[in-house]
Amino acid sequence: MNENTLTGKVKFFNSVKGFGFIKDDNSTKEYFVHATGCIDTINENDEVSFELKDGQKGLNAINVTLL
Repeated sequence: MNENTLTGKVKFFNSVKGFGFIKDDNSTKEYFVHATGCIDTINENDEVSFELKDGQKGLNAINVTLL
C-alpha cells in the first residue's frame, strides 16, 4: 500500500448494477465505488483497501482490493 491507500468496509454493493459505497475506517466519510474501479470482486461487509479519484459527483474509490 502507498501513502494514498485507505482502508474501509463495503457498506453497500449492488453487483447487478455494479456500484456501491465504502465507509472509510479513519473517518465517517463514505465513498462511491463502481465495479470498473474494483480489482477484486467485492461484497457487502468486505474489508477493502482503496484509493480516491475525483469523479463527477465527488471522490470515487478506485483500485479496490480485498484485505
